[in-house]
Amino acid sequence: MSNAMIEARDLSKSYGPVHALKDVSFEVSRGEVLGFLGPNGAGKTTTMKILTCFIAPSGGTAKINGADVFDDPMGVRRSIGYLPESTPLYTEMLVLEYLQFVAKMRGYTGTDARKRIKKAVEQTSLEDVIAKEIRALSKGYRQRVGLAQALVHEPPVLILDEPMSGLDPNQAAEIRELIKEIGRERTVILSTHDLGEVQVTCDRVLIISKGTLVADDTPEELRERSGKASYRLVVAEDAQGDEARVRDLLGKVKGVDRVRARATEAKGELIFAVTPSGSSDIRRDLFQAAVDGKFALLGLEKKAEGLDAIFRDLTTGDAGVPSKPTKTKAAASAEDKKAEARAKKAARDAAKAEADEDEEKDS
Repeated sequence: MSNAMIEARDLSKSYGPVHALKDVSFEVSRGEVLGFLGPNGAGKTTTMKILTCFIAPSGGTAKINGADVFDDPMGVRRSIGYLPESTPLYTEMLVLEYLQFVAKMRGYTGTDARKRIKKAVEQTSLEDVIAKEIRALSKGYRQRVGLAQALVHEPPVLILDEPMSGLDPNQAAEIRELIKEIGRERTVILSTHDLGEVQVTCDRVLIISKGTLVADDTPEELRERSGKASYRLVVAEDAQGDEARVRDLLGKVKGVDRVRARATEAKGELIFAVTPSGSSDIRRDLFQAAVDGKFALLGLEKKAEGLDAIFRDLTTGDAGVPSKPTKTKAAASAEDKKAEARAKKAARDAAKAEADEDEEKDS
């Protein structure tokens, strides 16, 4: 039995000559928090609207918890909790009234509705504002109410489109922690263009650019696959450790592209950021430069390229030549198993056909 709660196959969406999505395919497993990352206009919201049955794709298909967006849209809606970018709230209602309304729309009344509302309120920490009008709430609490309405029917899949939009840093941190907590029990897609959200919240990242998937991996593996790094050196400031002299010596090391001096508050220290020209590890050469130059090396650190730099690399390329998306190890393993199964089936079919042909000749 497949563990995939969300399956998208060759999703495309066109608005006349404009292609918002181009053959987008991915899967999200049970209990996984997926970051759907891309610049504005990349196709994130279009994908979310297709998965939630707000719009139909021009091509391809998608399934949520086994329900097809074409064949069983009501099954899809029952399986998802959706928080769109613009939170759908009736601001003149009390928080409790609104959640009662949402529960009734979902088909729950009486004791069942009260239990579900109580659980959603506890999950989103709305106890202190349950009797307040929604219009009197802060932006952060309104987002919590939006999350509560998405959780009332206890869906196995939660789809959140820019949930931190418009929040201050404190409010965003609260909502981020709430999403991580909810993600322990449910499959979550978090659509955003905020790199910080993805790095601290998500197990896996999809990056979309100009309607095309350009990456599918964990944040850590994306940085590893980039093959790029920078180096931070701390040098003692003395007769041999003069800033200009050290910068000049480091710049002559093979494989170094650029050397920049960094500000430091520590007395007697110089800090340099070294950018390599390739992907080879040059720490040994940098250390040897310190030995040859006779300056005291107090620290040498290799730092992987940040997700923000990788994001820019993947989303600012030529739109006509989309990058091939990377694959998670689990996804690659699953594809290998499927390919092996197909090969075995083809071999069995060929053997059966050959046997049937021999039997026909004998007869």
